[in-house]
Amino acid sequence: MTGATGSADGVERLDLAHLGAMLRERRGSLSLRQAAAEAGVSFSTFTRVEAGAQPDLTSFTLLSAWLGVSPGGFFRPVAERQVAPIEEAIAHLTADPRLEPEAASKIAGVLRNMYDVLAKAPAQRQVVACHLRAASVLRPGVPERLNSLLGQMHDQLEARLASGEL
Repeated sequence: MTGATGSADGVERLDLAHLGAMLRERRGSLSLRQAAAEAGVSFSTFTRVEAGAQPDLTSFTLLSAWLGVSPGGFFRPVAERQVAPIEEAIAHLTADPRLEPEAASKIAGVLRNMYDVLAKAPAQRQVVACHLRAASVLRPGVPERLNSLLGQMHDQLEARLASGEL
């Protein structure tokens, strides 16, 4: 099963931490083996998913049914739509009741023109990429930490290159 799916609002990701917490709560005093048998999945699958690993589609469906929760309830938005600062400023202008729509439009036009002339493009950072075959079975948070470490390593290598050390 993949960890992301399309939606009207953007990308959604399976909230593995929430799934694991609900499994622990529902399991209560049952042993892992008892809970796995009740849910219809293997002991090892139940243990891994409870610890935050991503299940396969069949196991996810069975575990959701055992929890009595729709599978869709475990998906969360990954990122909200980002509004450009200039668009946010213009939205405030058009919402100002003291300005006539024509006046707000003229001010918005001037602001857009000034912004286009004065705004600098964001600094382009070279992408650091690493293919991880086991990324889907890593514990939650590990890919993000690896990304941070790779970025730091990249920055340090660039600094050493710039200083002539390498």
